[in-house]
Amino acid sequence: METTAFSSFPKRRPPLPPEFAAIYSEYYKENRDGKSKASSWAQRMESWMHKKVAADVRSGPAKATLEIGAGTLNHLPYESESSPYDIVEPFALLFKTSPYLQMVRTIYQDIADISRAARYERIISIATFEHICNLPVVVAQSALLLSEEGQLRVAIPSEGTILWRLGWKLTTGLEFKLRHHLDYEVLMKYEHVNTAREIEDTLRYFFSRIDTRTLGLARSLSFYQFFVCSNPHLERCHNFAPR
Repeated sequence: METTAFSSFPKRRPPLPPEFAAIYSEYYKENRDGKSKASSWAQRMESWMHKKVAADVRSGPAKATLEIGAGTLNHLPYESESSPYDIVEPFALLFKTSPYLQMVRTIYQDIADISRAARYERIISIATFEHICNLPVVVAQSALLLSEEGQLRVAIPSEGTILWRLGWKLTTGLEFKLRHHLDYEVLMKYEHVNTAREIEDTLRYFFSRIDTRTLGLARSLSFYQFFVCSNPHLERCHNFAPR
């Protein structure tokens, strides 16, 4: 993958219409908390991603961990053996009342705020990379924060595939339409700026070893995808990460 393929980054979100902006924060937190029927069902499906990401610590020793896009801290119940545990999450409304907040050592607004001297045995992210406008920079910075044997463990929805699109249209999208009389696709285009293919291509550019799993028949016919990334191309990472 040539660096010219990153010419579309950093991406810009489309404007959010006023009627969507008026309900955005409240709806987003409600959705992440799984308070509606559709979002509750979605969270049960998402448990596949959480279990894949946490599999390396459930039966092994504790590891220094950084979670990118920690949201409501809903991944922490799966992390039985991770310490210390730091997070990157700029949206404090999501986690400030979480009962798991006491398990977090340090909260960062941005991954760029973390000292280059820091080292994590694992950096994890669940359903976040599809939202990140400057994804190549974040992946490069993540690689530089890993210990020598560290892993970047990423789970994402299969954005850009037909099965994923049908899944949200018939569940969350339908519920949103009935409740708010608005088109959920507007929110999806605002939130999901990266496709699963773009995320995978970015990971493969910065890491020489990647193991993959899917919830579905194949990556093109799946709901979710999971990547374990190791052995980063350090020169490429240094070229992309801000100094």
